[in-house]
Amino acid sequence: MVAQRHLPSLVAIRAFEAAARLGSFARAAEELDTTAASVSYHVRRLEEQTGARLFLRHAQHVELTEAGASVAKEATRAFDGLRASFMRAADMDASRLRLTTLPTLGTSWLTPRLGGFRARHPQQVLELDLSAEPQDLAGGRFDAAIRNGHGDWPGLHAVELFPSVFTPLCAPALLEAATGLGGARLPEVPLLGRPDWWAVWFLAFGQTRAPPAQSFFTNFAVEHLDIAAAIAGQGIAIGSPILFQAELDAGRLVQAHPGVVSDGRSFWFVSPAARSSAPKVAHFREWLCTEAAAARHAARSLLRRVATP
Repeated sequence: MVAQRHLPSLVAIRAFEAAARLGSFARAAEELDTTAASVSYHVRRLEEQTGARLFLRHAQHVELTEAGASVAKEATRAFDGLRASFMRAADMDASRLRLTTLPTLGTSWLTPRLGGFRARHPQQVLELDLSAEPQDLAGGRFDAAIRNGHGDWPGLHAVELFPSVFTPLCAPALLEAATGLGGARLPEVPLLGRPDWWAVWFLAFGQTRAPPAQSFFTNFAVEHLDIAAAIAGQGIAIGSPILFQAELDAGRLVQAHPGVVSDGRSFWFVSPAARSSAPKVAHFREWLCTEAAAARHAARSLLRRVATP
């Protein structure tokens, strides 16, 4: 049975390659962030394992032997290939932005605008995740997020986009039936959307208390499904006039009541503070802030009359 030969360690090969390329144990130590004694030790171990003398050691420098020069050529070629692979991986990562956002904002507001970002940054690849629950930005899976809240997330750089506001919305055909919304009696039209948002709205504009459970037609998991049902004439939805400005402009939706309310929160673009200046994050943030400013401007008449109970 032939005895198995132990392969030299990668650490020793890396020390040898650096010393051979730079012609010095000291310079190799600087590159590898270690000591010249450590480089010398690993090279010596490599010589012992291979049984070949790789360097001639002089007082002020080292010189490759013939055997060492032969091995160094192959080692440098191999490490050059590894360096090139890591550089390609870094380039790929630099051009790929992984963003997580809320389903309604991502579906109804962000996605229709992404063509503008692609036109400005055609080399950028965007991976978009839609999650109702905030995703962890510390693990490296995502580069940035759009969140709803008060902007106080430790360790994250947060830029405010626009406020979280909502108002009753319905199809034009239901506008007459929605007359009196907020009055002493509820309209005989099903309500759509989150009961807690309706409760805040009625606190600001209603003469009655928050609507009872039987007023709600159905419960959808996300806001844009409530709006889809409202467009289909299935009831009055409570939703954001900013996120659904396109539907209002197109006449698919109208305000069922002029009252607009806020719960004090906003939408924010957030990224880990340590990575907030990365070009791919900065480019997207700059574009997104421009789009958000345009959205605020388009909704300026609504935002002037926002009530916060």
